Amino acid sequence: MKRVLTPLAAACLLASASLPLQASPYSTMVVFGDSLADAGQRADADGPAGATERFTNRTGPTYQPGSGESYGLNATQILNGKLGLGSMTGSTSPVNQALGLPDGDNWAVGGYRTDQILNSITGVGGSIVDSRSRDGYLVERGFRADPNALYYLTGGGNDFLQFQVTSTATAQASAGRLVDSVEALQQAGGKYIMVWLLPDVGLTPNFFGGGLQSTVSGLAQDFNTELVAQLAQVNAEVIPLNVPLMLSEVLADPARYGLLADRNALLSTCFDDCTNQNPVFGLNGTSPDPTKLLFNDSVHPTIAGQTLISDYAYSLLSAPWEISLLPEMAHGNLRSHQDQLRAQWQADWEAWQAVGQWRAFVNGGGQRLDYDIYESSADGNGYNLNFGGSYRLNEAWRLGLAAGFYEQSLEAGDADSDYELNSYIGTAFAQYQENRWWAELAASVGHLDYANLERKFELGTANRTEEGDTDGSLWAFSGRFGYDIAQPGSQWHLSPFISADYARVELDGYSEDGQRSTALTYDDQERTSKRLGIGLQGIIDLSAQTRLFAEVAQEREYEDDVSEVSMSQNALSGIEYTLEGYVPTDKTTRASLGVSHKLAEGLSLRGSYSYRNSDDDDQQGINVSLSWDL
Repeated sequence: MKRVLTPLAAACLLASASLPLQASPYSTMVVFGDSLADAGQRADADGPAGATERFTNRTGPTYQPGSGESYGLNATQILNGKLGLGSMTGSTSPVNQALGLPDGDNWAVGGYRTDQILNSITGVGGSIVDSRSRDGYLVERGFRADPNALYYLTGGGNDFLQFQVTSTATAQASAGRLVDSVEALQQAGGKYIMVWLLPDVGLTPNFFGGGLQSTVSGLAQDFNTELVAQLAQVNAEVIPLNVPLMLSEVLADPARYGLLADRNALLSTCFDDCTNQNPVFGLNGTSPDPTKLLFNDSVHPTIAGQTLISDYAYSLLSAPWEISLLPEMAHGNLRSHQDQLRAQWQADWEAWQAVGQWRAFVNGGGQRLDYDIYESSADGNGYNLNFGGSYRLNEAWRLGLAAGFYEQSLEAGDADSDYELNSYIGTAFAQYQENRWWAELAASVGHLDYANLERKFELGTANRTEEGDTDGSLWAFSGRFGYDIAQPGSQWHLSPFISADYARVELDGYSEDGQRSTALTYDDQERTSKRLGIGLQGIIDLSAQTRLFAEVAQEREYEDDVSEVSMSQNALSGIEYTLEGYVPTDKTTRASLGVSHKLAEGLSLRGSYSYRNSDDDDQQGINVSLSWDL
């Protein structure tokens, strides 16, 4: 769903900061940096009582100082809310201190250089905002970082603006100081660290079109080259945020993102505080609208720019939530295949074909999958065609083969990513029935064809799609053992049983097309399932022609560790990181209901419905089949 940023939308974003906590793979989000990430440390003298200053535009509708309008959220606050982590406030705000409000986890301060950012992490009295100071983040915590937190760092811009960067060597030194902050967090136990690449400072109203533009842009490139090289050596899950590349993609087609179509005007004018305020969309223009402009002042983004950055970051963090569902699609198809075979077996209970005779079947059906994963959800539909047959060896044993084709689609996320899977599954099975005891064994193999994988997400007012395809395989073993408590020849049967299932899906790694900032490459994935279950199977013959059958079971999953996806960005392939994805649930309730009707001697029509439910997943299936003796 496309999104239009308006003053009202910006206000809604501000209100969303106080929403209740929701599930997230991260315990909290902790921010370090400069004005690009400052959530509000200093007082907003021209805003509402108790408000703090942020380096972007006000929410509107007037956007004017003294209007009672607060500043819009910046990218860190928007991202924090999208991750379901509640509100985010400044760490060392004199305003919060005066009001008796708790300090927050945003340690970024407008004006900080890379040395000050490092000091806010590791220095005694290292976090300083005007008249207030605190010890650095790690100092207060005994140099123990939260391994489940998402750490987020920006920095380097003020090294340029305060003339600390004047050459390639000083640009490299500045980048090294930012990496020192990353390493300090890593050495204290920090695991997940998102780091901005420095935006092209030359492409800001402060420098664009001036004599220093090319020099500053070249030094910004030197900074980023050194930053990427050093980040690749850090032993943590470092997620680089390639902001300069993302912004260059936006500037190539700004109208698509709801911005003023004139690239030069976007780079040379601002909304509020610069020497060249936009005459139409600027604060004092004919039609003030910060969502049409990229810069609020000479170097800081408007709410439109902040939203682009937060959406970009979220697309990287949420990608494994969706991609880790690809193996689950295959597991879902396998379980649907197994459910349909069990329906055939139940319909044939104590009614096998004659010894030495074959019985064939063909069935078609559909299945639906539903998943909830962190801040995302996914659901999909598919259809299938199965056929097979069994041969009765003797009074107690029957052997068989089955094959199935499954086409499954899955929509995931807010922008309805579309993932499609064609599964080809073959199964060999054996059944035993004698003196009330019964058992079933099956072994399955399959080929997985993920022919169309479209990851979709919001980027400002636009939706973006990254595409790819891959293959995979599966194999599985299952068995059930039970005892029929009914007397032989009874019209009803009731059988408690135990079950064991093993399944493994292997998915080949793949790359999304192209070299855009949002295109990703994923390593191979493996997902194993080991389940034990206990259940009850019931059958009743309503007449000589019609049978009703049902079962209910509870299964325990023993491979319930969180899935992980290793990935890298195509444009920054040297930095690979691993993030958490789908979390298997440890208990599943399964139920099915079916009916079989004999049309003629040796010819039966069957239908069944199956349902699986766990804490975050649901699977439903329905099928109709025809069985006949050969």
